Amino acid sequence: MEEAPGIENLKRGAAAILEYVRNLDDRPGVYRMIGPRAEVLYVGKARSLKKRVTSYTRPDKQPIRIQRMIAMTETMEFVQTHTEAEALLLESNLIKKLKPRYNVLLRDDKSFPYIFLSGDHDFPTIRKHRGAKKQKGVYYGPFAGAADVNHTIALLQRIFMLRNCSDSYFAARKRPCLQYHIKRCTAPCVAYVTKEQYAEQIAGAQDFLDGKSRSVQERFKKAMDEASAAQDYEEAGYYRDRIRALTAIQARQDVNIEGLGDVDVLALARKHGRSCVEIFFFRSGQNYGNRSYFPRHDAEEPGENILAAFLAQFYENKPVPREIIVSHDMQEKKLLEEALGGKVKHKVKIAKPQGGVRKRVLNFVITNAEAALERHQAERAGEEKVLRGLADLLGLESLPRRIEVYDNSHISGTNMVGAMIVAGPEGLRKSAYRKFNIKQAEASDDYGMMREVLTRRFSRAMKEDPEMAGENWPDVVIIDGGQGQFNVAADVLANFGLAEIVKLVGIAKGEDRNAGREKFFTADKKSFMLPPNDPVLHYMQRLRDEAHRFAIGAHRTRRKMEIGRSALDEIQGIGARRKKLLLEYFGSAKGVGEAGVHDLMKVKGISRAFAQKIYDHFH
Repeated sequence: MEEAPGIENLKRGAAAILEYVRNLDDRPGVYRMIGPRAEVLYVGKARSLKKRVTSYTRPDKQPIRIQRMIAMTETMEFVQTHTEAEALLLESNLIKKLKPRYNVLLRDDKSFPYIFLSGDHDFPTIRKHRGAKKQKGVYYGPFAGAADVNHTIALLQRIFMLRNCSDSYFAARKRPCLQYHIKRCTAPCVAYVTKEQYAEQIAGAQDFLDGKSRSVQERFKKAMDEASAAQDYEEAGYYRDRIRALTAIQARQDVNIEGLGDVDVLALARKHGRSCVEIFFFRSGQNYGNRSYFPRHDAEEPGENILAAFLAQFYENKPVPREIIVSHDMQEKKLLEEALGGKVKHKVKIAKPQGGVRKRVLNFVITNAEAALERHQAERAGEEKVLRGLADLLGLESLPRRIEVYDNSHISGTNMVGAMIVAGPEGLRKSAYRKFNIKQAEASDDYGMMREVLTRRFSRAMKEDPEMAGENWPDVVIIDGGQGQFNVAADVLANFGLAEIVKLVGIAKGEDRNAGREKFFTADKKSFMLPPNDPVLHYMQRLRDEAHRFAIGAHRTRRKMEIGRSALDEIQGIGARRKKLLLEYFGSAKGVGEAGVHDLMKVKGISRAFAQKIYDHFH
């Protein structure tokens, strides 16, 4: 139960808000309530800014949570918009950017992958795609996760035998690759099929992805029967296997509804002041997977408000289908339809079905939301228990809200990368992970690398939040290293005045690098070990291993980039097109470097001035 704010603070906040009311009019817009350390407390929208803000000057009519917000308010900022729908879109954008503590907040908001069929080649390829849709072709999705896309593509290759290689790999083939021999591709790269035959394969895949799986299955069955009647049992078996693969992908999708079309189904489940929003993606009646979200909100927030805020934030950077099915009626339904429809330039319908097939699908999603919430709360209970053990071990007065773990990765001092992962009561916070390309430390100087990473991290934190009012300051810092690494980290924290604020822990690998034999270092006790079956030990091992995994991944990415770099990349203004033309003409960067000015000018798009610039770079 939240405690009501003091009367004086409440009066002071209401008076500060009243000063802004005098200069507001009845136009729609967005307002921000700002606290004593310049932190944004709340972002709201209004059809009439004057009426909405005026309501905050009468705090006795507000719930305790809003009263606390009013008491903390020192200043306000406003943006006027033409319509309330514009205000809603701006509000959701600002909430995602600023993450105010009093707003319903969607967390872990990530992009979704698609299946992509290229459209700029005689023999299109099928592959997973994430990001901007710039390349010509057809995009199917969104799918809930990479695993859903990968599994679907693998089955589509079994059924329709489409290539998944790059265009450059395709052009270089002289004989079929392994995909042909395991019956995942018809080898168009070596003309084992004609353009027309491959087009039929593509058409079959498109029919399936467009929801016409029954007609595809009937075509396969007819072909199988014809082959069997002609006693071509190998061909008949080929079609039988494709029918089985088609049945497998349909069975895996759990729910497939013909005639449902392109629909997102969202259901909210609530228990003990927490909630889960489960979203299922249906495209052409096919289930493209689901994802669970656990938004941050006040325990007393009405369900319809949570779902409305989720919708606005979720679709701020996501494709919006023509129909959205929801589990709760919402007062702002019409406003959301107008705002989302204006964003995507087609009509959007939001509805809570009362019966029929849509109601059956919604009930299915509600069941999944309730189960996901049960699992999440059980996981949180376990997480809180181990965090309580960690707090007792380190002498913390309360559970740590933010734990940062650091590790470094390099090979013989090359491509040095530092990594930071973040964890808390809600588990790993992958959106807060950071990597640091080491710029100053000497090669293979592990101490210097750790000093540089921590210095850069806390220098930026001090610059962005000198009052330490935000949520991005750690309670605990764990470093992967022994006494030497610990001493370096302690020195950095002391330089920033954080030695008494942030609890520092070093974790050194055990003898022979055996898990369970780790040594721990802290400032207030001698190095110690934990019993092999201690849950706190297992928790810290998991964090250490996750930091190690992330650091190695960042190092590999940087190493691949270095390997893929060309000497031409160092020439200012070279551009991808000129680089390609030069490499095609001379065969390699070395050939470009050995060419004279007149030879360079023979390449299309290379002027005398630029040819001289290239020549000067290499000589």
